[in-house]
Amino acid sequence: MELEQRFSSEAACREYLETLRWSQGFICPRCKAREYWTGSRNRKICIGCGYQATVMAGTIFERTRMPLMLWFRAIWWITSQKNGVSALGLQRVLGLGCYRTEGICLHKLRHDMVRTGRDNLSGQGVVDETYLGGLEEGVIGRKIEKKALIAVGAE
Repeated sequence: MELEQRFSSEAACREYLETLRWSQGFICPRCKAREYWTGSRNRKICIGCGYQATVMAGTIFERTRMPLMLWFRAIWWITSQKNGVSALGLQRVLGLGCYRTEGICLHKLRHDMVRTGRDNLSGQGVVDETYLGGLEEGVIGRKIEKKALIAVGAE
């Protein structure tokens, strides 16, 4: 529900990506100028050198026709499942008719979730979870309303 409220439009998704990519404001990748004007298709065109930048260039969203809202929904679905996700399952959740689209989306997301150059785990590992927050009146068992979930893993 929170995902749908926060990212209810393409513009909201694009604004979020812009805050992630240009947290200090737009800076031209070529000449480092900060002045720009907005062109067609949400391009930022540098006043200094004329370079055209988009928030999706160089990301998994580049050159895809799938709306950002669906990308965000797919990311949420993949990261919230405990036992993994299949392309068919993702197709059902997103409500799209083309299996190939979900397969490509899933492949790109899985590829980018792997950190290159990482060390393999070795030895014994321990993973645990807990909730941060006090007792909640009227809440039974592991249900939470205001608590934050904390997960910790140690090698």
